[in-house]
Amino acid sequence: MIESDTIKLLRECDAGIKMGVSSIDEVQEYVHHNKFRELLSDCKIKHEKLQEEIQNLLEQYHDEGKEPNPMAKSMSWMKTNVKLVMDESDETIADLITDGCNMGVKSLHKYLNQYKAASEQTKDITKRLINLEEKLAIDIRQYL
Repeated sequence: MIESDTIKLLRECDAGIKMGVSSIDEVQEYVHHNKFRELLSDCKIKHEKLQEEIQNLLEQYHDEGKEPNPMAKSMSWMKTNVKLVMDESDETIADLITDGCNMGVKSLHKYLNQYKAASEQTKDITKRLINLEEKLAIDIRQYL
């Protein structure tokens, strides 16, 4: 049970990070304030470092990880592009990223509760990812 929950939680973290990095990549070129761009870039780097940890653990379990849900990714892409066509402001971008962070935090807490038997190391990674998402949402409030 521990191994199964560990793998499932790692997969969800993997998919979440891929979704987050993709979202940052989609909006970064539209950001006007340098500080905002730096916050996004820094967060992306931290996500990628966590993803490396996750990939190393998944390899130990002989698992390839998980891609984000194609429907969720498509819906996110459409929402982002529609909103940016209407308004390319930092406020719009901060709103989109904040929504994404909040959805990520909610999902990760759900999976943390669902996969209670996961290894402590995996739970720690999940909590660090939650903290990254929460911190980004707080840091970019000034742009809302």
